[in-house]
Amino acid sequence: MRIPILKLNQYLLITIQVDLDDKTALQFQEDLLEKIHETGAKGVVIDLTSVDMIDSFIAKVLGDVVRMSNLMGAKVVLTGIQPAVAITLIDLGIMMKNVPTALDLEQGLEKLQQELGG
Repeated sequence: MRIPILKLNQYLLITIQVDLDDKTALQFQEDLLEKIHETGAKGVVIDLTSVDMIDSFIAKVLGDVVRMSNLMGAKVVLTGIQPAVAITLIDLGIMMKNVPTALDLEQGLEKLQQELGG
């Protein structure tokens, strides 16, 4: 199963609407990094509204995706983080310092534009 990655101008939009297993998470990581490289995207919005829970491996992959995207020059905004996901990230020590967040995809795009000065 692959998670769709949509391109909108200089941004990539991802809405995760499936239960993330280890294989899907790793495939998503690879696909996103390849898409950033291929398109030269300056920003990424990852919408987690449909993700109710994550395990330690998925939390680590998510943190890695944010850091790897930043290394490739793409600012990441996370949207729709559910309470259980936030608790898991903090409990596992997955630091999301300087990672902007927003309540929904629309606000996430606005936040990304602000972060990138556009």
